[in-house]
Amino acid sequence: MMGENSRTYAKCDRRTFVQNAIGSAAAGVVIQAGLGFASPPPASAQTTLSPQAALNDLMAGNERFASDRLTSVEQDLKVLKEHTVEKQEPFAAVLACADSRVPVELVFDQTIGHLFVARVAGNIVTPEIIASLEYGVAVLGVKVLLVLGHSSCGAVKAGMKADAVPGQISALYPALRRAVEQSGGRLEQAIAANARIQAELLRTSSTVIRDAVKAEKLSVRAAVYDLASGKVALL
Repeated sequence: MMGENSRTYAKCDRRTFVQNAIGSAAAGVVIQAGLGFASPPPASAQTTLSPQAALNDLMAGNERFASDRLTSVEQDLKVLKEHTVEKQEPFAAVLACADSRVPVELVFDQTIGHLFVARVAGNIVTPEIIASLEYGVAVLGVKVLLVLGHSSCGAVKAGMKADAVPGQISALYPALRRAVEQSGGRLEQAIAANARIQAELLRTSSTVIRDAVKAEKLSVRAAVYDLASGKVALL
């Protein structure tokens, strides 16, 4: 049976809920900056990468992963760890599902310090996710933000069934409702629709992200990762 918190959440309009939380999310970023999360100097790679070039780098990395030609594993991890102790300079942010079969850095053949990753079941947008990704955009200067769904997503499958579940698992259902409605009862269609919907929520619900896109400093895209082939398809 759904708990009281889950029932209350389910009654809320999702877009209103997210938009009402933006002020708090932005304030949280400012507070973090005051606590020592000051913006680091931009990486040289960031200063030369356009949003499209950053996306191209992600997709090139996925091609290497899918064809078993990883290069990130050849990098000196000791040097990378030392270089990133005081600061991080990722060129891309990824909102991915919490599914253990989607190792984001491996999927894009990236290593320490290259990707700013937020993960939650169903790769859904919440106030906390917005706050995290706004930090990646406003403070770390990522050039591309990718919402990454994946085939056979258990969260989306559960959202389609909407069965009674233990604990607060059902709190995921409202966030997935629009995708389910657009799916025609097909799981893979719902997964793709969900990735597109969450990407659009990021573009419209966050002033930080919206302004960065408008200024052509950031690209927000949706994609789906295929568990069988290892390939990422942009939507």
